[in-house]
Amino acid sequence: MPADLAVIGLGHHGLPLAQAATAAGVATVGYDTDPRAVAELAAGRPPVDGSLTAAEIRRMLASGFRPATDPAELGRVRTVVVCAPTPPGPDGTLDLTAVTDAARALAARLRPHTTVLLESPVPPGTTEGPLRELLETGSGLRAGRDFHLAYSPGRLDPGSRVHGGARGLAAAPKVIGGLTPACTESAAAFYGRLTDKVVRARGPREAETVKLLETNFRHVNIALVNEMAVLCHELGVDLWDVIRCAETKPFGFQAFRPGPGVGGHGVPVERLPGHGPLRLVELAGQVNERMPPYVVQRSATLLNEHGKSARGARVLLLGITYKPDLADRQGSPADEIARRLMDLGAAVSYHDPYVTDWRVRDLPVPRADSLYEAAAHADLTILLQHHRTYDLQGLSVKAQLLLDTRGATPTGAAHRL
Repeated sequence: MPADLAVIGLGHHGLPLAQAATAAGVATVGYDTDPRAVAELAAGRPPVDGSLTAAEIRRMLASGFRPATDPAELGRVRTVVVCAPTPPGPDGTLDLTAVTDAARALAARLRPHTTVLLESPVPPGTTEGPLRELLETGSGLRAGRDFHLAYSPGRLDPGSRVHGGARGLAAAPKVIGGLTPACTESAAAFYGRLTDKVVRARGPREAETVKLLETNFRHVNIALVNEMAVLCHELGVDLWDVIRCAETKPFGFQAFRPGPGVGGHGVPVERLPGHGPLRLVELAGQVNERMPPYVVQRSATLLNEHGKSARGARVLLLGITYKPDLADRQGSPADEIARRLMDLGAAVSYHDPYVTDWRVRDLPVPRADSLYEAAAHADLTILLQHHRTYDLQGLSVKAQLLLDTRGATPTGAAHRL
């Protein structure tokens, strides 16, 4: 069956978008250059990041979704959405290699009247600059005249029952910025099939900057509460109770909570090519980067207060993913925390119901089969991620010493961050 839509990049963002489109009756093909990942999807197996379940993948396939590695598929659709990853490069700016590769693959097969949409996080100016140039040069067509071009920031929250998958896409207003008014309306017509509300930005630069602002907003506010966590510990103040009370204010406040590190796919953008640093975001990054060392410092202090040294201590890490109830470990602070504990001479093990194998410095980390038994045996148990399967009340009774970095344990049941 011919497809109406091609989604380029079947990661934590592109795959849920393909799911939403398929559920809306849009014939969809998913293009990815990773043959192994495509083969797994075609066989009905879910992605390792846990963004979709096996049942959801099977429903997509039954509804006509086709994962593919053949770029020829890109020339047979009316709409293409680029969801290629843009991880931070060595200099801290976003690496656009996957986006430019996708643009070249598409350009060679781009047909007139196609609508091309970019959803990957990119620096403002990318859509009407490098992306447009690659598409026009490779196709001989002109954006805004021969094909439509627009940007729309992704707003999915992977794994969330409210803001993830098809439901999350339908519920979140979709911001769109087209190269021309006609480009915007073409994009609005497509997204109108998937979401309840479309918000038109003035242009692609404004839409790209929406993503920049939303991502940086999260990191700056997490940095604020992380800094407050350190201060409140020094003051002997229960920060978690402070946040509980503060969030009752009906205006001017949004609750964020501290943790052992930020993690996730949405990385803060501290600087743009050709521009000076965003100083507040840069400082927030420094604050957040200090959290893994701070967790290790608190751990060593707790052990010392209980007559034990970090050297030779048995430390159990609970939850090594970056989000609760997901297998995705992108940017998880667990790796750095484990490395630092090992550097102090601690014997590190872990428990996570979603991760069966974990390696740090290319060495396997022992995985605990029995949570309670492992916690009772460990000199220190550190809760890094609060999965719903964890009975924290029972765990606090079994553990010799428990450090809760998520404020999830009952008051007085553990040492909190």
